[in-house]
Formats: sequence, structure tokens, C-alpha cells
Amino acid sequence: MADESFRHPRLAAVYDALDPDRSDLDAYVRMAEEFGARRVLDIGCGTGVFALLLADRGVEVVGVDPAGASVEVARRKAGGDRVRWIEGDATSLPAMRVDLATMTANAAQAITDTQMWHSTLRGAYEALRPGGRLVFETRDPARRAWEEWNRERTYRVTEIPGVGAVESWCRLVEVRWPLVSFRWTYVFASDGEALTSDSTLRFRERQEVEADLQAQGYVVEEVRDAPDRAGREFVFVARRP
Repeated sequence: MADESFRHPRLAAVYDALDPDRSDLDAYVRMAEEFGARRVLDIGCGTGVFALLLADRGVEVVGVDPAGASVEVARRKAGGDRVRWIEGDATSLPAMRVDLATMTANAAQAITDTQMWHSTLRGAYEALRPGGRLVFETRDPARRAWEEWNRERTYRVTEIPGVGAVESWCRLVEVRWPLVSFRWTYVFASDGEALTSDSTLRFRERQEVEADLQAQGYVVEEVRDAPDRAGREFVFVARRP
């Protein structure tokens, strides 16, 4: 089940404006170029920012996400007709053979159920051509990122054209290891409506992720550092033999 920030139509419509800095995707664009990927599966595509970056470069992209409202936002964007959008997840994909599968941002950690996680890895494996790669990131648990998820550090007011001012902030709800839950609150100044979005992320140790990948048939080629968040995240590069 997708979080409200992705599946509520009003929140999905302002998601990009509330998080405009997507320089974290630059590394993924470079990896697509590094691996010569011409066909890419973007798992957890959200509002389609990464998928459209690739499509603008002539890459054939399939974007899949369980949040219908976010998929609709992606579909309506300029160039959205160049991407194949699927409302769903990686466990029930149509037949395809892609060069690269990706899970950017929080997509991998948002899959908290162990069986669903294994099924997602397997679904991506089946979608890859032999020699194709799966690339995704997860936060290093040792860095305890959740300690910064509070109102003091996250509060901001964003002016959005055609919408007005939107207040937003995050607060930690619970740490029940390896699950960490938090809540975003959004207040729309135009009518005072307040909406909340509850999220839970699963923090996995590097060795656990490597073992999960190997169990699904992947070869773990390398584990990189996230260039925009050095020392805070693992970026896994796994290949289908």
C-alpha cells in the first residue's frame, strides 16, 4: 500500500513542488549511461521524474508504481506519452527484457514485508535480460537517519503556483527495529485543509541485502557510496547472470 503522499490526489499533485531538488537522480542517469541501458524498468516510479529524465535521453522506459494518483501525475507531464506507465508493482509485471531495473530514493526501503521484498527482487530479475542489472539504494542503518526526522529540522513553507502556501513537516512516530515509522503533515493555506501521510521504512544491513540478492539468483557486482549522501547510503549493483 502506497503512502498518502503518493496516492492522495491533492498530495500527489504537489509532491514535486515540495521536493524539487532531485539531484539524487543524477547518479542513476550516469549509471544508465555507464551500463549502456536502452531499456529501463523504474520500480516505484512515483510521479515519474526519473523515468522522464531517461525518456528525454531516448531510453525506452517502463515506470511502475502502486499509487495511481502519482502515476496519473506522471502520465500528464510533458513527454509522459513516451513512457509506459503501469499501476502496480514488480511482482506482476508483463513480460519484458530490460537492460536495467532501478529503485530510487526510498522505494526499496518502503517494501517492509519480507516476502514482498523477495518477490520484488524476483520480479525485477525476471524482467531483466541476461546480463542486465538491478540498481537501488538503502540507507546505512548505522547512520540513524531517523534522528533527524522531527519538526525542528523538517518544517518549511512552500509557495506553489496555482496552489498557494503549503506548510509541511515530519515527525518520528516509532522505532521498532528494523522498522521505522514517521508522519508527514501538510497544511494548505488556501482552505486550511490538513492532510497527513504515514510511512514506514525497513532498514536492512548491507550483508542482509547482499544475501537476499544472491538468494534470488543475482550476482552482486559492487556496493557503491551514494555520491550526494556520502557515507549515508549503500547503492547496490546486482546483475542477472
